[in-house]
Amino acid sequence: MAECNHDCEHCSQSNCEKKDLREKPNPKSNIKKVIGIVSGKGGVGKSSVTALLAAQLRRKGYRVGILDADITGPSIPKMFNLHTIISGTEDGVLPVETEKGIQVISANLLTNDEKTPVIWRGPLVAGMVKQFWTEVIWDNIDFLLVDMPPGTGDVPLTVFQTMAVDGIIMVTSPQDLVSLIVSKAVNMAGMMNIPVLGLVENYSYVKCPHCNEKIQVFGQSHAEEVAKEFNLKLLAQMPIDPNLAQLADKGEIENAEVDYLDNVIDMLESMEA
Repeated sequence: MAECNHDCEHCSQSNCEKKDLREKPNPKSNIKKVIGIVSGKGGVGKSSVTALLAAQLRRKGYRVGILDADITGPSIPKMFNLHTIISGTEDGVLPVETEKGIQVISANLLTNDEKTPVIWRGPLVAGMVKQFWTEVIWDNIDFLLVDMPPGTGDVPLTVFQTMAVDGIIMVTSPQDLVSLIVSKAVNMAGMMNIPVLGLVENYSYVKCPHCNEKIQVFGQSHAEEVAKEFNLKLLAQMPIDPNLAQLADKGEIENAEVDYLDNVIDMLESMEA
């Protein structure tokens, strides 16, 4: 590959990671901030963090959207009890709104049977995510939260290259390999020039219902060490909360009023200032 001259407009290298490949959103869309919710591996509660952030921002009066980029494993619609198939006009696709006004787009809102799996290869999945950005009409959104699939594959790459992402929040869990897992996602964000806004550790502990002692079910947390290693802010350490799980299962995540993510909300609000 020839040496980069930073002239992306006239560059012949179609696969250059430095080339600006961002696409404009739907002309009818109005989006102030795009925040990616990212994890290096699955099963860390990334979608739960996305849903809780959206609900808390909405309660504070912000206009919020969720772009569910986890095409093959979408869980956002179930958390918000959404079953309506999305519709559209000649201007574009209309997201479905939750009971309290959060705008949502997800692969699970495209079919009559939400249990039907999406069995597509990577390029098709990435193409759908791009369409969620370019064809959906996001109506006066203060914060568009992008719930990304785990890892550093086609979809995260598409999101980073296609959308004007203002920053990402890393979600992880207290495991020995967390440093290695986080490093891959952080390095990918660095290569794409996307700021990492901070780290959220989920499943950090469980509170004893009798004495309120914090029990570290998965062992000693390494979140502070990892945050320091990568010069990140440790924004939150969320417990294992059975009540949240029940609300999510019943599609009532909007009714969850917890303070676990207050520091994240404060950080996002500071971006608005």
